[in-house]
Amino acid sequence: MAYALYQIIVILLDVLWWIIIIQAIMSWLIAFNIINIGNDFVRTVLIALDRMTAPIYNPIRRVLPDLGALDLSPMVVLLAILIIRQAILPPLFGLV
Repeated sequence: MAYALYQIIVILLDVLWWIIIIQAIMSWLIAFNIINIGNDFVRTVLIALDRMTAPIYNPIRRVLPDLGALDLSPMVVLLAILIIRQAILPPLFGLV
């Protein structure tokens, strides 16, 4: 039972990891004007990704200093996911 719960948490963390990566790539593509937010599909995907990640980013953005256009909160979240997945979960579930 514990291993199944561990696997569910790992899958959820992996999904969150990929959501953050996709959002970062889309923001770069928009910044370099490769894709246009005038397209309904692109705008819908971007809004959906923002709504999924905003509750995670907002507390981090309050703590991090304002660096202008550079947003480090996705990198902080990815680092936290990596630490949770490799350093916290295995000992917590006795998999070490």
